[in-house]
Amino acid sequence: MKKIKILIPVYNDWQSVFKLLENIDQKLEGWDSDVAHISVVIVNDASTEERPINTSTFNSLKSVQVINMKENKGHARCNAAGLKYISANSKFDLVIPMDADGEDRPEELRPLLCKAYEHPDKVITANRIKRSEGLFFKFCYLVHKYLTFIFTGKSIKYGNYTCLPKFAVNKMINDSATWSSFSGSLAKIIKDKNQASISSTRGVRYFGPSKMSFINLLKHSLSIIAVFKTTLFIRSVFFLIAYLFLITGNISIVTLIPVAATVIMMISVIILSRRENISEFNNSLENIKNIEQLK
Repeated sequence: MKKIKILIPVYNDWQSVFKLLENIDQKLEGWDSDVAHISVVIVNDASTEERPINTSTFNSLKSVQVINMKENKGHARCNAAGLKYISANSKFDLVIPMDADGEDRPEELRPLLCKAYEHPDKVITANRIKRSEGLFFKFCYLVHKYLTFIFTGKSIKYGNYTCLPKFAVNKMINDSATWSSFSGSLAKIIKDKNQASISSTRGVRYFGPSKMSFINLLKHSLSIIAVFKTTLFIRSVFFLIAYLFLITGNISIVTLIPVAATVIMMISVIILSRRENISEFNNSLENIKNIEQLK
């Protein structure tokens, strides 16, 4: 019997978390308990919003645990700390990180798990084939994907919603990049031949507008690129040399915009790279205030 942990970071969005738990429990109804023991670990990122009393009862989920953090660290670091906690304190075979807001759809848990059982030695990613946001955000996301590919050589079609076997979790908790970019770290340490995927549609938030603004998307993109900083610098140098050669004799403020943008990106990546603090990552469990059992 496989022990499966669903990892859910949350900050001031308890209403969504409890709805997500109900939907997960419903979608996994009938899953053979002799085949899988499924439980949830919620990482509370020092929420200031009071957590409502949970009156739900769960049938498919065997346990629901809340890890309360002392200080707010952000979504990526909550995922990283959650992986480290599960690795240090639980017996598990698979970990599935999910966003708390409903954008990672519980309907896709069954195909994700079926694929994981079919390929027990691979990481299963939920590759986005359709998104629910407006046209402007979809355009910005497309730019993000192309920028990431151009400067890293990696086509990353997934976010946090993945199914990680134990070997992948062990690799990620020993990689400093996990502290700042989950998908970037996963793309770096797990080769394509060790990955399989399912098609995924980005869901609609349960409550309130999406928190992924243009600025947050830009920061997300740069955080991924920062994981591949060596590749970025090599590609950027070649680009700048080739571009400056092409515009020789036609240098102006307009033609220098790509040069300035590339230099700004390189500086931003240097700044973001400082977030990859393996010492802070290793000590992340010291940020746990207490642990509660909801079920």
